[in-house]
Amino acid sequence: MAASTLAGSPWLRIRLLPEVHPLLRRTLSVRAASASASASASASASASASASADSDPVRVRFAPSPTGNLHVGGARTALFNYLFARSKGGKFVLRIEDTDLERSTKKSEEAVLSDLAWLGLDWDEGPDVGGEFGPYHQSERNLLYKQYADKLTESGAVYRCFCSNEELEQMKETAKQMQLPPVYMGKWGTASDADIQQELEKGTPYTYRFRVPKEGSLKINDLIRGEVSWNLDTLGDFVIMRSNGQPVYNFCVTVDDATMQISHVIRAEEHLPNTLRQALIYKALGFPMPSFAHVSLILAPDRSKLSKRHGATSVGQYKEMGYLPQAMVNYLALLGWGDGTENEFFTIDNLVEKFTINRVNKSGAVFDAVKLKWMNGQHLRSHPPDVLIKSFENRWKDAGILQESQSSFAKEAAELLKDGIDLITDADAALSNLLSYPLHTTLRSNEAKSVVQDKLSEVASGLISAYDNGELCGALAEGRDGWQKWVKFFGKSLKRKGKSLFMPLRVLLTGKLHGPDMGGTVVLIHKAGACGVVTQQSGFVNLDERFRILKEVDWESLVMEQEAESAVPASP
Repeated sequence: MAASTLAGSPWLRIRLLPEVHPLLRRTLSVRAASASASASASASASASASASADSDPVRVRFAPSPTGNLHVGGARTALFNYLFARSKGGKFVLRIEDTDLERSTKKSEEAVLSDLAWLGLDWDEGPDVGGEFGPYHQSERNLLYKQYADKLTESGAVYRCFCSNEELEQMKETAKQMQLPPVYMGKWGTASDADIQQELEKGTPYTYRFRVPKEGSLKINDLIRGEVSWNLDTLGDFVIMRSNGQPVYNFCVTVDDATMQISHVIRAEEHLPNTLRQALIYKALGFPMPSFAHVSLILAPDRSKLSKRHGATSVGQYKEMGYLPQAMVNYLALLGWGDGTENEFFTIDNLVEKFTINRVNKSGAVFDAVKLKWMNGQHLRSHPPDVLIKSFENRWKDAGILQESQSSFAKEAAELLKDGIDLITDADAALSNLLSYPLHTTLRSNEAKSVVQDKLSEVASGLISAYDNGELCGALAEGRDGWQKWVKFFGKSLKRKGKSLFMPLRVLLTGKLHGPDMGGTVVLIHKAGACGVVTQQSGFVNLDERFRILKEVDWESLVMEQEAESAVPASP
């Protein structure tokens, strides 16, 4: 029987017996009236997916397989489903597709659910919260799949196939020699009842195959890609149930989406080829098809498919690296979507308000780890100041850099360093760097040559005098105001200002060429030496030790070394 005629099949109208799965009975009674309206009577078996009416409730689903970690691509798919449901006042359903019994694990399932919860994507129905359309594990729905397969067999849409693996391989080889698509060409689609009964009596294993029309086409109107069509003669009759009783992916997904009344299927473009088979099954079951939207893949910088060889790819990895869920959600939303403005900073509430499926791009989006880290910094600094400072303080205490988390030093350090920190885990290195004094390494770097040769020794001499006579420490004890007054006076005494003053002072006092505000840095270094909150293992070099190191610098030898290096011609 052609798939295009199945929606009005008599079996859809019969009364189901009490032993039939209650979900099957409920779903058919709800949808039988709409089944015939969704079917096409076209002999060509062409069809189009009809979008749910505006008045129909929006129900979307995210259906991960618990065979590994939640990939960022899967997380983005879940996010788009979540945003679509919330923006439409609909339901977001979580379904676990665990029919791959060998690879599915409870640990992976728990990790996926944990990552989704961390991202803030709360679901309305699912394995842990229940719902009207459960169970929400595919492994618990096998009875339902078997009953639908039997009903399709009764209607003629599906038949038993007793072909052995050897026969199937031979068909593929024959098709290859005839330069035809490797579609099923066996006898069981037209076998007599007697032949079928004979195999059943022999106990021959069989699969259930879906009967595909031999000509015509099928099309859907994808919400992202527009019209997509397939020729049916390239498909061949396909298996929906294996000989061991396990349903095939395309069959159970269709049954699940139909019986759970999913209105919109938003998923990755790699599932687009599956849509042909699923659309045919929808028609044969008499269910109206959902609207489909296939999102492009996330690409690596080289525009290949993002994989482990490109670095971290799972949500859990980014969580462990110190990324914020708000930043991950914001960044994932912008991989293929935008609100039409230049704005790139969104909270999840903003995204719910702005999200529309028609603004999702058809082209692949490149995952940029640098951009993600920058965005994390934006969200980190959007935290209330007291919350941000507290998180830094606790981290420094836990890392063994500070003796105690709550101190005026920790607060001032957090205020000074926060603008240069994009990951909370970077806070340790930022403070440790501030407390260190790599003067000799810096002085011998190529970048420091111009500073050294700008009479840096003269600035060092004046600075040492100011430290020895107590002027500098007295100014630093007064805080930033004291520093600013002193540095202005010091600059006048050397007839220096601007970069020619502050760059030499940065190198001499911090031992570095770059860093946060120098006045705040030097005041903080002075405070660290006075308050005793910094631990010994932090690598802190106090001012006394810094000036001892500074006094030992042989400026004449250093300048001569640099001049000699400059005189050596570069290697070809």
